[in-house]
Amino acid sequence: MPRERLALGLDSSTQSLSAIVIDIDTAEKCFEHSLDYRADARLNQFGIGEDYILPPREEGEAEQPPLMYLASLDALFADMREAGVSLESIRLINTSGQQHGHVYLNRDADALLAQLSRRGEVTSPLPDEDERDLQTLLKDAFAYPNAPIWMTANTVTQTDAVRNGVGGKAEMINLSGSDAPLRFTGTVVRRVAEQFPEHYAATAKVQLISSFIPAVLTGNANVPIDYGNGCGMSLMNYRSRTWDAALLGATAYGLSGGVAALQSKLPLLARPDAVVGNLAAYYTEKYGFDERCAVIAGSGDNPQAKVPVAGDLLSLGTSFVNMVSTDGDTLDPEGFANAMYDGINRPFMFGCRTNGAMVWDAVRNNYGLAKEAYAPAEAALKQIALGQFMAFWQPKTESFPVSGAFDLIRSNAQPTLAEDYTGIIETSLAAVYVYSAVFTKQTQTPLFVTGGATDSPEIMRRVAGIWNRPTLPVEKGGAALGAAVAGVKALHDAENEPFDIEAFSASVLKRGEPIQPNPEDVTAYHGDRKYLQRFRETYEKIMAAHPV
Repeated sequence: MPRERLALGLDSSTQSLSAIVIDIDTAEKCFEHSLDYRADARLNQFGIGEDYILPPREEGEAEQPPLMYLASLDALFADMREAGVSLESIRLINTSGQQHGHVYLNRDADALLAQLSRRGEVTSPLPDEDERDLQTLLKDAFAYPNAPIWMTANTVTQTDAVRNGVGGKAEMINLSGSDAPLRFTGTVVRRVAEQFPEHYAATAKVQLISSFIPAVLTGNANVPIDYGNGCGMSLMNYRSRTWDAALLGATAYGLSGGVAALQSKLPLLARPDAVVGNLAAYYTEKYGFDERCAVIAGSGDNPQAKVPVAGDLLSLGTSFVNMVSTDGDTLDPEGFANAMYDGINRPFMFGCRTNGAMVWDAVRNNYGLAKEAYAPAEAALKQIALGQFMAFWQPKTESFPVSGAFDLIRSNAQPTLAEDYTGIIETSLAAVYVYSAVFTKQTQTPLFVTGGATDSPEIMRRVAGIWNRPTLPVEKGGAALGAAVAGVKALHDAENEPFDIEAFSASVLKRGEPIQPNPEDVTAYHGDRKYLQRFRETYEKIMAAHPV
């Protein structure tokens, strides 16, 4: 009887390392596991605080210890072996990493990582010596001791310099697909180089977290960075998928060694679903993986989460994430959204609204409802005709569109649960729709929707009416699952085998029944009442009064 074939998807996120194993031939999930960096006794020794970052030396700094990522890999593989997962049946490992986060490898990293591939060298301890682990073997591989992550916000000076260096906002977007967000890797590298020139000079390679994990898995410090996560660096030309001379020049201006030094520190670029090597001997000898196990290039968490859905995906979580499939040429001229490629190289636009369902929870809480008390709120929604009321509330500074925080503002509404709750839901959904319109194709293909709101018929009805297209609920997948699915495609491609990723994705990520837009609901938002137009006019007045 043939041995089963398994795919392992890893997600190295802000708070945890998660794994999903799926059967390549049946599309069934075989194993799920997550290690919390603060809760797991093996991982809570690295000095991170309640926000999962190291104590910042200044406001806006957000860094994590790379050794924590290494320890989490050993801990995860040990747990998988203990749980009885057939590690020898895993044919591939594909990675998701928190976007924009990166590490600085020194000139010793090549040799230190290469030792992982030499049989019998690192897994056979000396007499009276504990068996060596990844963090011990690779502790001297870093030119800069920490890994800046996506929460970084102290790069205003650097982003302004890069944006102005290429000719302004429009050209920045035209080249990179994004308007130099503070967290994007290139400008963070510039800041590190300015603050710590000795660390920058000692850096041989900058690897994203999503490419650092494959580097550690293959024992190769020079694995490529993928196009999808490369989009989040402000260094890659979005359309040509190459390192861009103008972006590199603006980022490296005034730094030691100039453009040549910066470019030498960047790996090659590759498709996110490219095979970059096989698993190093360290893992086959220590944990029992098969030496033929392929390692895929991997990508960021958002590109990987998009993989199981070919169309547009709206995630209604604590924050709202809108992922819109595009032709690869369509960008957001306002710079609110970011152009990316998903984990199998399909172009899409990514917009994240910070004040999402957390504000819905806050409104319910104002009326004494517990966070999970949805039934009274659902009943309240049924009482109100669509497109009647507006309520605005941004407890946090907003990025989509960029605007400052402000308290609850009502427009033509009384302070009741029904009117406030209806108003806040409709305006927060309208904000995503209105500010995504410039890069969204008008279509009657389904809008995939995920998140807890899919359990609310009244909210889903409003989504269908505002978008004026069928909505299709899908279960929450996550980046680890997307990485596993992308990995299965990569394996089939490498072996020249046919593969229907849409059918496979539909099997692994369950769909609900489509919800058709009600013509009366569409009229309420798009017709004579001009709800969406009135929303934008009102919201932009509020934003003007509350700048960042």
